[in-house]
Amino acid sequence: MAKQSPSADAGAPVRLDVWLWAARFFKTRALAKEAIEGGKVQVAGQGAKAARSVRVGETMQVRRGEDVFELQVLGTSARRGPASVAQGLYAEDEAARETRLRLAAERRAAVAGYRPPAGKPDKRARRLIQALGDLDSL
Repeated sequence: MAKQSPSADAGAPVRLDVWLWAARFFKTRALAKEAIEGGKVQVAGQGAKAARSVRVGETMQVRRGEDVFELQVLGTSARRGPASVAQGLYAEDEAARETRLRLAAERRAAVAGYRPPAGKPDKRARRLIQALGDLDSL
């Protein structure tokens, strides 16, 4: 029996949870199945089951954390291969990609701003804080 390459079954239908795992959206099939059952994956605008077949040309929306991916299926594979092969299984909508990257940059900027102190302020820091508080009372 000859070994099949991931592109050899490019048109064959594959289970949704297997496709999400092979396309590297989730680390395990169990996580992919859990996301599908939790309503985080929609195929053609509708909720789906893990055993649903994915076919070339379908559109889907995948929520992973705060990120939302809007995809079009370009190929199917039941095997998890290298990332370069996995990226060839789908095409991401450009407008949705720009929005996702912009929101991620905003989240990083929000976290980078305020840093809580590591401990209680010392005597000098307390005096500086009190001096700043006095400016507000003017």
